[in-house]
Amino acid sequence: MDDYSGNTKMIEVIFLGTGGIKPTPERNVPGIAIKVGREIILFDAGEGTLRQMEIAGLSPMKIKKIFISHFHGDHYLGIPSMIQTMNLWHRREPLYIYGPPGAISFIDNLLSSGYFRPSFDVVTVELMEGEEVREKEYRIKPFQVSHGIPAFGYVFKERDRRGNFDMEKIKALGLRPGPWMREVEKRGRITINGVEIKLEDITGPKKKGAKIVYTGDTEPIPLGDIAKDVDLLIHDATYINSEDRKESYHSTVKEACEVWESGVLVLFHRAPRYKYVEYKREALKICPKAYVPRDFDRLLVGSGNVIFKVR
Repeated sequence: MDDYSGNTKMIEVIFLGTGGIKPTPERNVPGIAIKVGREIILFDAGEGTLRQMEIAGLSPMKIKKIFISHFHGDHYLGIPSMIQTMNLWHRREPLYIYGPPGAISFIDNLLSSGYFRPSFDVVTVELMEGEEVREKEYRIKPFQVSHGIPAFGYVFKERDRRGNFDMEKIKALGLRPGPWMREVEKRGRITINGVEIKLEDITGPKKKGAKIVYTGDTEPIPLGDIAKDVDLLIHDATYINSEDRKESYHSTVKEACEVWESGVLVLFHRAPRYKYVEYKREALKICPKAYVPRDFDRLLVGSGNVIFKVR
């Protein structure tokens, strides 16, 4: 039976590493996988990300793009092992690596280390603030954060979808559901019995695509419009309090909570000094509605909803 509902699959977010600074037995350093259809997009790839993907059941061959927030080792040193594995598995498709100014030099240095060169193209792109990477199903835009070195956060925005076909509107036009609906969906309009019918004439309100914001490492900054209409805000919350943070360019739980406006707040990049149970207990005293992920937790995001698939 034809499906004229316009329903789409949700975006899946997999936390491959939720800690920061260095790995611990409990958690790895930053790595976030976003699954869009069959494509995997990585946001940061600290050391050990390849192993985390193996445990999570994700193939590195499905990675088309890696977005690096900044070039501290815990955010990018997992790239060489992934590229070497892709090479051993005879990858042919290009791999695109995006990052702030300096990315080309840093990635070139990585690829010059050791006795191997990839047999496929690794294309490194240095982005400017606000410069979008556009695909049919989504766009990704970097924004400047404050971490003492060139550093970006990223906004992932899924494209908006048409509303469902409205059977009441269709009946009001004297029509019945049928293959013509596919034609109007494809072309945006169709003429039936001399009457032009536009797609918006027979569908409900548009469905907003998922919006996911990842700050990377940053001291507190105003996010403004970046924080509006967000489904998932993954924010640096390395420290529980300012006494622990001292002079580092990171945020506390309270500071992450203060810039949160909508959707689900994920407290990310917790320092290795904190065990999960301790951090979660203290963090939720400060920001009770926040979410504290563990490695391999999964979320489904879409149409204003977040579904938790905690391991």
